[in-house]
Amino acid sequence: MPTRFTVVCDDDVASQVEGLARQYDLTEEEVIRQLVELGLDATDDKATP
Repeated sequence: MPTRFTVVCDDDVASQVEGLARQYDLTEEEVIRQLVELGLDATDDKATP
């Protein structure tokens, strides 16, 4: 079952998210989900020796 989180960001970040959503025809929620996933993957990559 999916869990929902709330993200609070400044206007500059919100504008970037909105721009990516428009550019790739995605919702802002999907853009944020993908960004979080990429960030977690990057963290995992650094933790692997």
